[in-house]
Amino acid sequence: MSPATVVRIHATLRTALNAAVRARLIPVNPANGAELPRPRRPHPVIWTAGRTARWQQAGERPAVAVWTEQQLAAFLASVVQDRLYAAWWLAALRGLRRGELAGLRWTDVDLNAAELTVAQQRVHADGQVVVGPPKSAASCRVVALDAETVRVLSRHRERQEQLRATAGARWRDSEYVFTTADGAPLRPDYLTGRFRRLVAASGLPPVRLHDLRHGAATLALAAHTDLKVVQAMLGHASIVLTADTYVSVLPEVAHQAARETARLVLKAASALRPPLGG
Repeated sequence: MSPATVVRIHATLRTALNAAVRARLIPVNPANGAELPRPRRPHPVIWTAGRTARWQQAGERPAVAVWTEQQLAAFLASVVQDRLYAAWWLAALRGLRRGELAGLRWTDVDLNAAELTVAQQRVHADGQVVVGPPKSAASCRVVALDAETVRVLSRHRERQEQLRATAGARWRDSEYVFTTADGAPLRPDYLTGRFRRLVAASGLPPVRLHDLRHGAATLALAAHTDLKVVQAMLGHASIVLTADTYVSVLPEVAHQAARETARLVLKAASALRPPLGG
């Protein structure tokens, strides 16, 4: 088992044994003080030209990788006619999770106000798909939408109305934004499988559906979005998680910081130079 799995199992056992201690079934919790492995969370990296070449030549790929803006644009162009194009767009630009996409309802979307609310998610539990609250309290959030995203969602709704008209009495009025061709809610794993097939057909370096969320954060930072705004967009409980995961992803961000730092010092140094002829 991976270190992360061991940590999760230990947390479950510790909770259960704490309940046993409170019920006076056992005197102490034997799970306390256990030595646990330290899981290392892989950080996303960019599909640079070098990494892409290694993948093409030897199949080597990072644990977590995100597309450049050019690669993302190429993918979106290749799937613009896909029935779930708006879902891929929202994941890639607004960072919605898979369960949040599957659980999004039209009542959660306000195109006039250019925002959507993440109020629930559809997830797999014990072999069934269940509707529940978002992943955490911070995941319950309002996501701002730009004008192009509003247009994408508007076109998606028009397509959905066309499907409704074609299906007639067979249409299932689930009120979800993303549905099957007859209006039924989507299984989250269907989104994963469909996205994987579309990526393979595109010929681009492979990314997972969840990697689009990583890419959304990376692109937002590249656009000089404030870190606190990125945290709110993703629904992270702590800005530390956002910073630790994404700040070091883009090489150009680090280079820009180096240039700006040097510029400040050089500007101060030039002010100390005596004027010519002095």
